[in-house]
Amino acid sequence: MATAYQRFVALGDSQTEGLSDREENGELRGWADRFAALLATTTSPDLTYANLAVRGRRARHVLEVQLPAALALEPDLASVVVGMNDLLRHDYDLDETVDQVEQTFAALRAAGSDVVSMTFPDVAQMLPVMGWLRSREEELNARLVEAASRHDVLMLDLFGTRLAADPRMWSHDRIHGSSEGHARTAAGMAEVMGLPGSDHSWAEIDVEGLSPLRVVARDATWLVSFVGPFLYRQWRGAAGSTAQPKRPTLRPVDPRNEKGVSTGSTTSG
Repeated sequence: MATAYQRFVALGDSQTEGLSDREENGELRGWADRFAALLATTTSPDLTYANLAVRGRRARHVLEVQLPAALALEPDLASVVVGMNDLLRHDYDLDETVDQVEQTFAALRAAGSDVVSMTFPDVAQMLPVMGWLRSREEELNARLVEAASRHDVLMLDLFGTRLAADPRMWSHDRIHGSSEGHARTAAGMAEVMGLPGSDHSWAEIDVEGLSPLRVVARDATWLVSFVGPFLYRQWRGAAGSTAQPKRPTLRPVDPRNEKGVSTGSTTSG
């Protein structure tokens, strides 16, 4: 039987903050908000939830800033998803990044919290022009899985699916997830956690093929419009410099406000 939780705290960067997944009122949602709703509607009706994730942040920030704030909230469940911003930086150090994530895992586990995490999706499936990153991403994912295993952290494997090849998974910038992508990620985490009603349908896709010329044209436009400015911000280290957590304190989860979320299917947004 799946565990009932009282206090869920999410740590990480823009993926967990929910960039590009917005409510009708403009507020950010994201996979962690959606997963909290799934918990509240299944095993954990009394759940309270905080989200400390901040866009652009790296593993060191999660360890040194977000972790102490999370421990003060005494979670019995925490999510830690970070490392992609490290990977994209000019000063990226694999060993250092993994060590910082593992220290975060260890501290949360030592405090008595269950911990969940995930691998990063294979961006080369959606963006062949970014294929040069694949070996670096694959190595990071493998090391994070090893770290998670050492501390009994549950891992959702996004890298091992074909989801990244589905354009519906990505927002217009094709860097951050779409509402569909965030919803599927939440459903995947529900399956990993064994929530009632969850299944593997979140990972099923039907991708229509594009001609080679259309792929080249699409990726060239994206490179000029989005990846250049994004990588420049990563290089300068400016991303997320003034952003603050959107939900720094534990608050009750109201499933009635979580429209269109289920463990086995998703809605586009």
